[in-house]
This record gives sequence, structure tokens and C-alpha cells, in this order.
Amino acid sequence: MDDTARLLRDVLHDAARLLSESTALTAEARAEGLPLDGNREARWLVSAVLDIAPGEVGRLLSVGYRVSKARSAHIEAAARRRATGEPAAYCVGSAPFRELVLQVDRRVLIPRPETEIVVGEALRITASQPGGVAVDIGTGSGAIALSLATEGRFERVIATDLSDDALAVAAANAAQVAVAQPTAAPVEFRQGADLAPLGGVRARVIVSNPPYIAYSEAAALPRSVRDWEPTVALLAADDGMARYDAILTGAHGLLEPFGWVVFEVDARRAQRTAALATARGYQQIQVVRDLTGRERVVLAQHVPA
Repeated sequence: MDDTARLLRDVLHDAARLLSESTALTAEARAEGLPLDGNREARWLVSAVLDIAPGEVGRLLSVGYRVSKARSAHIEAAARRRATGEPAAYCVGSAPFRELVLQVDRRVLIPRPETEIVVGEALRITASQPGGVAVDIGTGSGAIALSLATEGRFERVIATDLSDDALAVAAANAAQVAVAQPTAAPVEFRQGADLAPLGGVRARVIVSNPPYIAYSEAAALPRSVRDWEPTVALLAADDGMARYDAILTGAHGLLEPFGWVVFEVDARRAQRTAALATARGYQQIQVVRDLTGRERVVLAQHVPA
């Protein structure tokens, strides 16, 4: 037995105390209208570092589980970072997304549950026709692209991003996925904005969770987003509509006949994006709500004249 290993109970207690005393997290919770729950925060960090479900922490506590010195140090370091207000996913270096666990850091947005619905819609509308090319514009960590590659039946996936830093994170995640799931579709990464890197591509579906926060709205974002996540992946001109317009304007020339564009949107822009797709000549416009009832996804089909 490793004499330097610590009881999980003690590791969890120390992390919870540190987090409960955090002024940054107290302010964050107050802004959300919730009390700060340091124990819940600590359990999330522990489960992420140990790569277990949060519900498993209680079972390990009940059997006197001991944490190795290295993992104990990782949990302590993550808790200290979290106490500054840094998002938990950055603190542990990973985030779950659908069937994947992805590496994340401040070079990329943290994948969110709402975006999982975007992937689900892209898979739904392409399920009856295997093959073809799927494109993910603004891939960030690679969450959408890698989910399409592992869960879909595409011939290949192309993922683009303006940021070389983001593409480095996505490529590292792709390398891990290729080892764990060798039957996944190959993913190619290209650098550039909007549709610029896609010359010569004929896509079955173009998926994007683009920047859609207006510059005038930036100050109202939660501090955990505004102060930590990459601005280039959050903010867009034209009241947040610029990237939607750019993609819709050019996607006709890249899509197969009856191919689709699938966007993540926020509720403030869902109907505006749907109207823009109609104005740009798309058909079969659909607006899909997320699990909270908010309009979250816009789908539009390219129907050749």
C-alpha cells in the first residue's frame, strides 16, 4: 500500500473547505441566486480527477478509499484554481460531451449540454443516408466534429477554426479518440474563418456553434464566462448575427443537393436566424428547443433550384 495515499474523506474535506471559503465562488453563486455548496463543488472536482461518476464518490467514501499522492495533489491544485473563480472544467482539464471526455483549457470554450442537442439534430437528419462529408465550423475543442465522427456514419468530417490554439486542442482530442475508437470517421482540421477553408468541399451537413453574443452584451455575461473563456469564440458583430449570415450566404455553394445547415443559437436569435435562412433561400426551416424549453437549434435545407 502507498503510505503517501490519503483517505478520500480527508481530500474531499480539505477541498470542500477551501471552496466554501472562496469569495469568488460566493459571488458567483450569489449572482445565480443560489447558496454556495462547497461540498458539491468538491465532489465534482474529485469525480472528474478520478474519472468516475459523481454518484460514485459516496460509495468510495463508504469503503475508506485512499487517493494516491499524485491524484490528491491534482485535486488540491484544481480546488485552488476553482477557488479563484476559474471554471471547473479548466481546473481539471477535461469536460464530458455526449459519449466523449474531452481535454479543455482556456484556448477553447467549455463544451455545454445544450450543444449536445445540436449534434443530435445533425445525426437525426442524416441518419437515413450514410456517407458524405460533415463539416463543423468553429470546432473549438472538437466536441461537435468528434461526436459526428464517432456517432454518425459519415465518410469523413472536416473541422475548422479561426484559432490555431483551438485546433491544437481539437487535434489532441482527435488523437485520443482515434486510439479509443479506431472505427470512427477520419477528422481533418483546417484553419480559417467561416467557410474560407472549405474550397472544393461538398458537404452533406454543415454544423456550427458560432460566436453569437453581441459586443453590447459582453458585460452581462457571467464572470465565469466573460473573464475566462476565449472572446473570439463568444462575440460576433451585427448584434451577434454576423457569423450566421456569413455561413448561410456561402453554404449553398458547398452543400450537396438537399444538404443541411445546423446551427446552435440562443433564444434571442433563434427566430432571427430562421428568418435569415428563409431570406437566403433555404427551405424546411426548423427551430428545435432544448431541455429547458428554450429555442436552441436552427436547421435549414439547401434545395437546388
